[in-house]
Amino acid sequence: MNQYKYTINGNKYEVVVGDITDNIATLTVNGEEFKVEMEKQAEPEKKKPVVRPAAAVADDAPAADKGAVNKANAVKAPLPGVITDILVEVGQEVQAGDNVIVLEAMKMANNLQAEKSGKVTAICVKIGESVMEDDALVVIE
Repeated sequence: MNQYKYTINGNKYEVVVGDITDNIATLTVNGEEFKVEMEKQAEPEKKKPVVRPAAAVADDAPAADKGAVNKANAVKAPLPGVITDILVEVGQEVQAGDNVIVLEAMKMANNLQAEKSGKVTAICVKIGESVMEDDALVVIE
């Protein structure tokens, strides 16, 4: 039970907050009891994640190559983390130093860059995926 004293426009009020059941509160104001309906708190709006499908290997690659991506030419994860953004698409030309992936690790966003110039031939991960150190992320040939 909480007691409050208010002065509004020179009028004094003594308010006692009694039981609260669901959204109905029992208030006593200057000795007179009231049942007060409180507004329900709005539930916080849930943000919907934006998901973009990950492309595996360029469609023009031979069928034998699709399962055997050359991961020697891949940008690899420097540490374990979660992929938060993919900044390139299969077939896109990139220059050495271009950002290709954003990896969140230890609550920090890390922009991973292409180590060499070339064409993106495969994206080996998708947004939201957890990766381990040295996992191939994007293959650039």
